[in-house]
Amino acid sequence: MEADFSALARPRPDAIGPGVVMSAFQPNLYLVGFMGTGKTTIGRALGQRMGFRVIDSDHEIERVAGKLVTEIFAQEGEPVFRHLERNFIESGHPASGQIVACGGGLVVPEGMLELLHQKGVVICLHASIETILKRTQGQRHRPLLNVEDLDARVRALYAAREPIYRRAGSMILTDARPLGDIVTHVMRTYRREAAEWIRQFRPALPSGNKPGGRG
Repeated sequence: MEADFSALARPRPDAIGPGVVMSAFQPNLYLVGFMGTGKTTIGRALGQRMGFRVIDSDHEIERVAGKLVTEIFAQEGEPVFRHLERNFIESGHPASGQIVACGGGLVVPEGMLELLHQKGVVICLHASIETILKRTQGQRHRPLLNVEDLDARVRALYAAREPIYRRAGSMILTDARPLGDIVTHVMRTYRREAAEWIRQFRPALPSGNKPGGRG
């Protein structure tokens, strides 16, 4: 399956919210982490505070593919879905001013973590296995959780993926913390790491996307 993300990849006039200087390059923020760590909820709150557009990778893949993630898994298999995820990260969204809530398994395939770091700031949201079990209880709509022994499945996935998440980037805990505190922590981390990212990747940016350039 090939998906066309070109419409989303074109910057929109309202892609960066009010109060944000349009001429300044704002690296994308990629929220990664296990299912149930709060990527979508925290991403929406961050979008309101930062004036960035919020994109959920799973929802965007569903929109472009015209079918649910569960249907893609069932009809075409997980490798096809992972291919769609890679296409989305490579060319399916604007290069700046976006907060991307990534699917839990997006960083697992070889090379995806490195690709994300080339695209912007990567922050990993983390929670204990006990918290995740509570948050994902009864969520059979997740294709990898459509099993009889949900507890065992979540624990196995968590154990397999945790080493990858710990390599992903700055890790921020979301257990038993007010949403506002988490958002402030993520914003503070983003500001620090965005400046570092621009220093590292600025030579590779198109001239129109460099800080101070005209897009």
